[in-house]
Amino acid sequence: MTMTAPATAAPWDDLTPQLHGPLVLPTDTDYDEVRAVYNGMIDRHPAAIVRCRDAVDVVAALGFAREHGLDVAIRGGGHNAGGLGMWDDALVVDLSLMRAVRVDPTSSTVRVDGGCTWQDVDHATVGFGLATPAGFLSSTGVGGLTLGGGVGYLSRRYGLTVDNLLSADVVLADGTLVTADATHHPDLFWALRGGGGNFGVVTSFEFRCHPIGEGGQVIGGPVLYDIGDTADVLRWYRELLPSLPEELSGWFGVMTIPPAPPFPEELWGRKACGIVWCYTGPHDRADEVLDPVRSFGSPLVVGMHEMPFNVLQSAFNALYPAGLQWYWRADMYETISDEAIDVHSRFGESLPTGHSTMHLYPIDGAAARVSQDATAFSYRGGGWAGVMVGVSPDPVDNAAMTEWAKSYWSELHPTSAGGAYVNFMMDEGEDRVRAAYRGNYARLTQVKAAYDPTNFFHVNQNIRPA
Repeated sequence: MTMTAPATAAPWDDLTPQLHGPLVLPTDTDYDEVRAVYNGMIDRHPAAIVRCRDAVDVVAALGFAREHGLDVAIRGGGHNAGGLGMWDDALVVDLSLMRAVRVDPTSSTVRVDGGCTWQDVDHATVGFGLATPAGFLSSTGVGGLTLGGGVGYLSRRYGLTVDNLLSADVVLADGTLVTADATHHPDLFWALRGGGGNFGVVTSFEFRCHPIGEGGQVIGGPVLYDIGDTADVLRWYRELLPSLPEELSGWFGVMTIPPAPPFPEELWGRKACGIVWCYTGPHDRADEVLDPVRSFGSPLVVGMHEMPFNVLQSAFNALYPAGLQWYWRADMYETISDEAIDVHSRFGESLPTGHSTMHLYPIDGAAARVSQDATAFSYRGGGWAGVMVGVSPDPVDNAAMTEWAKSYWSELHPTSAGGAYVNFMMDEGEDRVRAAYRGNYARLTQVKAAYDPTNFFHVNQNIRPA
């Protein structure tokens, strides 16, 4: 169901008195700034943007949209690959001003507003020596990453972000505010853990936290090799990773070494492959655990150091600021086959821009011990979430980097598990959404029918109501 009304038809003066936060219209001087999303390739013009300050603002915005037949888009951190937090002629419910974080170190939990980024959360939790599994880039929004599943540095040891979600406050399509957890609205709680923004607007999350490293200090960083070593490194990595203690995790990538410190100047701009490692165990065992990953092959860079966990989480923020041009393709892989290794080697050699890259993020250990139907996130059999992205600050590169990502994906897809991690998908159609959820899709359509029977929330990786 699509509800589109001309932007001029809505009496915005009726909405403003209902709001605590500002209403931004196309005539306002900050409209272009507020509508911008992380992916600079996305340029959408909403009818209006409600910059919510609390759940009451969310309720008011959704009620106004229902009354006037407006499409609704929900924006958290604005990182969505397809820019689905912003939509032409829609009313955007923007949560980015809702940024409160409250840590309870006694119960090892954290309560997080729906507009937070992981940088907000990590800053609050790491000071207590705690963290929640949460991606690899701390500028990412909490809401989008969590609702899609949440693969991160800590997933081998502590599971996905959704495995650590204890409760969520949700504004439903009819304007009702409910709390979903294991005993209240358990079907909704199940669906929120991977089902994306299909079921309501989450205004706050409560997560379980875990002790990491020593007082929040971990040992992490990259070990990089020449791009010509891709095949050897990948064969070694696929065999080694399952045997490692779960306190150690590492994702593999092909990349260009950034032309900036701390990388040696003679390596700037060189194509490379490598693994970014994160060790969260006791430091008196670190040398024993890390020696195999430091000593393999002939590395160009061994950049592993002790640091606060939030420093590792934010290490790539400066390299990938908001506003770059992005084109994403993704799949899940249960294995890294010899055929896949050949594809990675060839496309790593032909990286089209300095920011373009491919990453393989492991989903094993604790994340793989959760049953496939325990949460909406379905890829629990071990393996990797893979993503290939063409990225550039210059739109002139868009055609070349898009073609590179599409060709890379097309050659690699036959080796995949069939679907992708929804947080890495652009607007790719219903078949790809079904493939992302596999056997959980039918149950998701039933939960959707119960909580959003008119498909009011459809600007997302959409699950249609049964």
